[in-house]
Amino acid sequence: MTRVGRVCDPEPMAATLAELEARVALLEGRLADAEAVQAICRLKAHYGELVDARTAPGVDDARRGELAREISLLFTADGVWDGGPGNGRCEGRAAIEERLAKQTLAFSWHFFVKPQIRVAGERAWGTWDLLAPFTTADGRAMWMTGVEHDEYRLEDGLWLHRAMQLRVVFSCPYERGWAGGKGPEQGAGQGPAPRSEPKVSEGPVRT
Repeated sequence: MTRVGRVCDPEPMAATLAELEARVALLEGRLADAEAVQAICRLKAHYGELVDARTAPGVDDARRGELAREISLLFTADGVWDGGPGNGRCEGRAAIEERLAKQTLAFSWHFFVKPQIRVAGERAWGTWDLLAPFTTADGRAMWMTGVEHDEYRLEDGLWLHRAMQLRVVFSCPYERGWAGGKGPEQGAGQGPAPRSEPKVSEGPVRT
């Protein structure tokens, strides 16, 4: 008795392999985006940590200069730091380092919250709400809140700031608060308009 073997059709198998390859490629892309978002969040946290360390007790000019150098390295070589009216705008690592080596505040503490980050290959864009209590050089306690609009670029496996732009919503004395009857400090809310972001089709905004 001859046993008839089962005949396999190669076409459905090829289609299945192609589908699996497509699914793997999709998952790899989503994983890369998720890892990029996490790396950018760590970048932003490190930036805030270093910026606030400049006003820590006992920090002298030499240490502040070292911190400014570390901050500048969180930007691309052609990076832009834009603090809006009153804070200035710097292009390039040397200019960013020079600006942040100056002691303009007696104290600051940056809270970056509500990140919205969009990744497209080796580029990304993000917005962060910012709450920053600070003390001026002459001892005035202040409240400030705003929105930072960032652009990032992946270089040699590291995500860096390509541009950072602050738009101040309000800045007011601590004792008066933002509803003290006189309105926010002059110039608050007059920061530059948010940059338009290129349209990205790689998926929804990831927070």
